[in-house]
Amino acid sequence: MKLVYSYYVLDIVHKGHLLMMRNAKAIAGKDGKSIVGILTDTAVMEKKEKPILSFEERIELAGAIKYVDVAVAQETYSPLPNVMRIRPDILMESTSHDEEAIEKAREYMESINGKVVVLPYFPAQSSTDIKNNIIEKEIRPKIK
Repeated sequence: MKLVYSYYVLDIVHKGHLLMMRNAKAIAGKDGKSIVGILTDTAVMEKKEKPILSFEERIELAGAIKYVDVAVAQETYSPLPNVMRIRPDILMESTSHDEEAIEKAREYMESINGKVVVLPYFPAQSSTDIKNNIIEKEIRPKIK
């Protein structure tokens, strides 16, 4: 059974998330498991602002997505602590993540005979951009 690990903030669920999750599930295969790490608020705030949705809401949303077999808490921005505990066959990464961090993950995954699959970031699908667009629409004067 192949285990595939991917991770998300998942504050605003969008098509980019679904594409990554669908790819992770496809790589896991019919008999494999797609394990999704959802960053806790503390983990997110290592690099970004606190999410709007609570961690409990975000992990429940993740678990409801059909491409997700198991949703787990990710206590750090880096997936490595969870990856070291779970020992998946594949770690999914995105080109939006720091190359140095991806390389460190790749070294660990190779040490356990696993691998890292890096998928392209979907720039048209950004939670931050979606939030900024909402804010812009709210504060822009209404044209009559």
